[in-house]
Amino acid sequence: MSTPIASPTAYPIDVVIMAAGKGTRMKSRLPKVLHRLAGRPLLGHVLTAAAQLGARGATLVVGHGASEVEAFCTVDAQARAGQPPLQFVRQEPQLGTGHAVQQAAPLLPDDGVTLILNGDVPLVEPATLRRLVDQCGGRQIALLTVDTGENAGAYGRIVRATAGGGDAPVLAIVEARDATPAQLAITEWYSGVMAAPTALLKKYLALLRDDNAQKEFYLTDVVKHAVAHGTSVAALTIADEMEVAGVNSPVQLAELERGVQRRAAERLMEAGVRLLDPARFDLRGTLDCGQDVEIDVGCIFEGAVSLADGVKVGAHCVIANARIEAGAVIHPFTHIDGGKQGATVGAGALIGPYARLRPGAELGPEVHIGNFVEVKNSTLAAGAKANHLAYLGDATVGERVNYGAGSITANYDGANKHRTVIEADVHVGSNCVLVAPVTIGAGATIGGGSTITKSVPAGALSVARGRQMSLDNWQRPQKK
Repeated sequence: MSTPIASPTAYPIDVVIMAAGKGTRMKSRLPKVLHRLAGRPLLGHVLTAAAQLGARGATLVVGHGASEVEAFCTVDAQARAGQPPLQFVRQEPQLGTGHAVQQAAPLLPDDGVTLILNGDVPLVEPATLRRLVDQCGGRQIALLTVDTGENAGAYGRIVRATAGGGDAPVLAIVEARDATPAQLAITEWYSGVMAAPTALLKKYLALLRDDNAQKEFYLTDVVKHAVAHGTSVAALTIADEMEVAGVNSPVQLAELERGVQRRAAERLMEAGVRLLDPARFDLRGTLDCGQDVEIDVGCIFEGAVSLADGVKVGAHCVIANARIEAGAVIHPFTHIDGGKQGATVGAGALIGPYARLRPGAELGPEVHIGNFVEVKNSTLAAGAKANHLAYLGDATVGERVNYGAGSITANYDGANKHRTVIEADVHVGSNCVLVAPVTIGAGATIGGGSTITKSVPAGALSVARGRQMSLDNWQRPQKK
């Protein structure tokens, strides 16, 4: 759930998100804004920022892959509480950034502030956007700019009333293609994020012309029209270039991914988590860690994951939507995916290597799940063990059960799932099939190789297999 940033109520905020571009350099059939960063589409990050800002509504300007983009937004809004109401407009043909916002303008109420964002700029912080809107104040245009003191490349340059930047009013934004050599030397550049009183924005959008090198309607030309009509233009300058970094190619996406992951790793390490190599760590959701947590290389965390005090995660594990209790050890190459149900690993449990826990796996304290063991929608009570090559699906397993190598619960009859109950202190031999629904009573023993189709009384030995026969002096068939 998104947590709104505290905001004044003097003027509502309406967000416009430009998401119409084809993203030719991505060389993909997937719309650019739906490519994933840290496990979530770029556009999803922008929608979350709008929600945390407490926006009254969000208008998405779509074009290339419009139906896919709209479908994602609809599903995302249903899945995440706090998202502002969404509406869509289509930009066809696509004649520039100014033309894009012109399509949204008729849907924007005049009484608010319009905040313009880009669907491929995913990391802008809600707190930064709040500062920008506050600077706009419902009376002037406010631009989010960056000044790292270096060449601004292809970005539009910020031309101020006096040299040296600072608090001097902004006179214009000059696109790099149209800039003079002197203007190209300016190191302050426009991020593409703008806040403006909606009524004034509509006025200046109507004045845009395509008399430039690209023959497009530039949104940046709103600034020169505002200045010409006596509206002041201010800039909120930040130094963190990554916060407003856009994605135009797989290379840029990968670079931004590593930047995001490095920051996530640093936050965890500053909180006391031991990452063996922060360059080989991926967080694609949220990760809450207790004290003295250790994470080896190549691990991926997705969805919502919590690791309690003293948890150790071995190399190359994938953990999604799971809670790992104190002192548990997740050995290398283990895959835990709790899905919507979630998965729980109890305190002091040992999991893996090469184990798989699926949705609904609930493991109690000191449970052992070994190599090539799969658990789905099953509970295992304290001290239960399944150490080798086994499957437990739709099962309730009691305390101290020992579940043999190669054994499975046959939980599916071709139409319906059925449950297997294995009570405390049961010993299941190797290569057994427990055909659900069936109950194995407390303390019972299942002989190796048995196929159990009827419930077994407590304390009993149950063996269900063919009688062994031996033929003396038997000769194998010979090839002809």
